[in-house]
Amino acid sequence: MNFPRWVVALALLVYLLPGQAAEKVLRVAVLNHSPPMSYTDEAGRLTGFNVEVMYALCEAMGVKCEPVPVTLERVVDAVAAGEFDFAAVSLLSTPERRARVLMSKPYYRSISVWFARPGIAPGEVSTGVVRGGVQARYAQAHGWKTTQFERRDEIITALLSGTVEAALLPMATAVALRQDPLIRPLGLASTLLRDPQLAGDVCLSVNPRTPELHARLNDAIDRIKRDGRFDRINSRFIPFRLQ
Repeated sequence: MNFPRWVVALALLVYLLPGQAAEKVLRVAVLNHSPPMSYTDEAGRLTGFNVEVMYALCEAMGVKCEPVPVTLERVVDAVAAGEFDFAAVSLLSTPERRARVLMSKPYYRSISVWFARPGIAPGEVSTGVVRGGVQARYAQAHGWKTTQFERRDEIITALLSGTVEAALLPMATAVALRQDPLIRPLGLASTLLRDPQLAGDVCLSVNPRTPELHARLNDAIDRIKRDGRFDRINSRFIPFRLQ
């Protein structure tokens, strides 16, 4: 979705009028429970990699942000409808999504992980996926037997009970699952899947009516990467470098 340069420039000028940035509170969608990307800690505080990236971006833009937990399947619809200013949710930049919302520049690159007993190939057994994710759509398109879940802990329960025998997950979610003490005794192995349909640039989704915010978020992504804030957040939540 492209806008003429003069439209972006005019909107950005209005957005940056003195005093306006300080007064504006952005409504930001975050996943309701998806550790280590977004979750509520023991003190009841919403945190996680994407939540802290959101706060860093809003600080860089000089605006206040109000995070609002949602489910993954609602993210694009809600942002497209203007319910949120943007979503601090890791989404691959697909043509379908770009047709409905503005997608920021990539802030990291993701792949998908097949999580099952050694020797079991992707699609051979019942598989747990997160509802609304690219992994769920991929599995459905390829005729896999799947069960869709809202949250990672539901997939853990399903693996422990035998409701599903494997999981197809985004990279960061798979890492968290592998580290879960309940899962370790199952002896599941992780396999990186490099199918282009399961990998790609991860972006933020932005209200399509706010090209000025889209421009500012892109600038803020560059800023928090240059000044080290992105790397510090990365180190707190993810045991490998996201780039």
